[in-house]
Amino acid sequence: MKQTLAYFRWPFVFTALGLVLAYWLGYHTTGTISGAMSFFLIGCILAVLEISLSFDNAIVNANILKTMDPKWQHRFLTWGILIAVFGMRIVFPLAIVVLAAKIGPISAIVLAATEPLEYGRIMDDAHIGISAFGGTFLMMVSLTYFIDQSKEVDWIKSVECRLRSLASIRGLEIAVVLFAALMLASALPLGKSATFLFAAVCGLVTFLAVELVAHFLDSEKEVKSAAAKGGFGAFLYLEVLDASFSFDGVIGAFALTQNLFLIAIGLGIGAFYVRSMTIMLVERNTLSEFRYLEHGAFYSVLALSIIMYAQSLLHIPELFTGLIGAALISLSLYSSIRHNNAEQNT
Repeated sequence: MKQTLAYFRWPFVFTALGLVLAYWLGYHTTGTISGAMSFFLIGCILAVLEISLSFDNAIVNANILKTMDPKWQHRFLTWGILIAVFGMRIVFPLAIVVLAAKIGPISAIVLAATEPLEYGRIMDDAHIGISAFGGTFLMMVSLTYFIDQSKEVDWIKSVECRLRSLASIRGLEIAVVLFAALMLASALPLGKSATFLFAAVCGLVTFLAVELVAHFLDSEKEVKSAAAKGGFGAFLYLEVLDASFSFDGVIGAFALTQNLFLIAIGLGIGAFYVRSMTIMLVERNTLSEFRYLEHGAFYSVLALSIIMYAQSLLHIPELFTGLIGAALISLSLYSSIRHNNAEQNT
C-alpha cells in the first residue's frame, strides 16, 4: 500500500495547492465565503471528472511507453505533463476562442477573466469541430489496435478474432471511420455538417501524419542504433493522443463552470494523477500481469470516440462517459484476475 501511495505523493501535494488556489479564486471572484466554497467544490468535481475520464488514457499511454527508450519515457513524463497541464488545459481553450471569435490571445485572456459567460458560449459553439476531430483520432487509435494481424491476445474472442481476420483488407479502419463521419454528418444541419466533416478529415489526416512521422523518425533511429526504440515519433504520437483524450474533459468542464482559471486548476489536478498512474503501470509492469487490461482501455477509447461523435447531436452527461470507461476497464480487470486464477489452478 505504501509503495502504491508513493506514486501519488506529488499529485497529493498539487491537489492541496490547487484546491487552496480554487478557494482563493472563488473568494476573489465573488467576495463571499459561499462563492469560495462553490469554486472549491467545482475544483474537486473537475479533478474527479478528469481522473475518471482519463484512466483509459493512462493505460494506453503505458502500453506505448513500455516500448520506448528510457530517455524518451522520462521526457514524456516530465515535458509531457507541462504540455498536458498548460497546453491542453489553458492554451487549447484560449486558442479555440482566438480562432472562433477572431481576437488576439491577450483579448481572449481578458475575455475569460471579465466575461466568462461569453467565453463559455464561444467554447460551446466550437464543440462540433472539437468532437469530430477528437472522436476521429480516438476511433482510429482503437480500430488500429483491434484490426491488427500481429495481435495475439483476445479478450472478447468473437469480436476480436473477426476484426483481426479482416486486417488483410488494406485501409479498413480508415474506411470505417470515414463512413461513420459521413453518416453522422448527414444527420446534422448543412452548416454544422460541413464543420463536422472538415474537422473529422483533419483528425484523420493528423492521425496518419503522426503515424508517418513516428514510423519515419523511429525507423531512422533503428538504423543508427538497434537498441533505440520509440523515440521522438512515439513521443509526438503520445502527445497528440493525450490531447485527443483531453478534448471531452475540457469541453465537459464548461458545463460546470465558465471560469477558465478554475477549469485549468481542476483538470490540472486530474492530469497529475493520470501521469502518476501511467508511471505506476509502466514500472510495476501491470499490463503484463493483467493481460486484458489494455483491451478494456481500447474498448473504452472506442466508446469515448463514439460518444464524442454522438455529442454533436445530443448532450451526453460526462458522468455517463466516465462510468462507461470505468465499467469496461473494471470488466477487463476482472477477466484478467479470473484468467490468472485459472492458470494457477492448472
